[in-house]
Amino acid sequence: MIKTLEKSARTEDEAIALALKELGMDRDDVSVEIVERAKSGFLGIGASPAVIRVSYEVPDEEVKPAPKAEKPAAPAAKAPKAPAAPKAAAAPADEPAEYAQIRQFLTGLLERMGVTAEMEFSPRENGGVNVSLSGNGMGAIIGRRGETLDAIQHLTNYVVNRGNEKHMHISVDAECYRSKREESLTRLAEKMAEKAIKYKRSMALEPMNSYERHVIHTALQNYPGVTTSSTGVEPNRRVVVSYVKPEQPDNKPKSREWA
Repeated sequence: MIKTLEKSARTEDEAIALALKELGMDRDDVSVEIVERAKSGFLGIGASPAVIRVSYEVPDEEVKPAPKAEKPAAPAAKAPKAPAAPKAAAAPADEPAEYAQIRQFLTGLLERMGVTAEMEFSPRENGGVNVSLSGNGMGAIIGRRGETLDAIQHLTNYVVNRGNEKHMHISVDAECYRSKREESLTRLAEKMAEKAIKYKRSMALEPMNSYERHVIHTALQNYPGVTTSSTGVEPNRRVVVSYVKPEQPDNKPKSREWA
């Protein structure tokens, strides 16, 4: 069952935040339609707030699970001594100089984060380098929606390329997170496209970085019935999936062309 909720605020983002707070939902659980955009007016005259409409699904019957019986607290036990962190594998003797420089920087950075990781290097098609990290503690390396991983990649590119005339792009991944994230974003894009067509409305996604927005645009560039655009400013720039009305066939008789 689909329900809707309208909210108004000074900006679209504030109105969306109010709706999500009232519903107790995350951004991924709802679809957002911008009913009226905020207007600043002239010298405060004619200003109007933003109005958004949130669509969300609710089950026909909500069944609340019975509360679980509380178990008696177990007696406190001594915490086991944490095992020593494994040492990083030594670099191959014939490793290229640029790989060795990347390994040295990442090893020192991860040690400061309390993480030891195995590193695998492979060349990129454009002449850059792919670095794949694996091991324990990769969740801390990836961070919320890959934010920590993006920061590590940015620092690696800055340090390794600093002072070099030729820029080498270094892509840092952990446990194949980036490919899994692309698959997740593609599914999200298709889901929002289906909703845009079903409800004939524009659907605004959550704020994303430029790379994630590119994945959404690419996934829907040939999707029939919708078009995509980006709105807002960093770091709150987001993709909007808009419904496109199908073109009506021209039934008018065509005039003959005489030779």
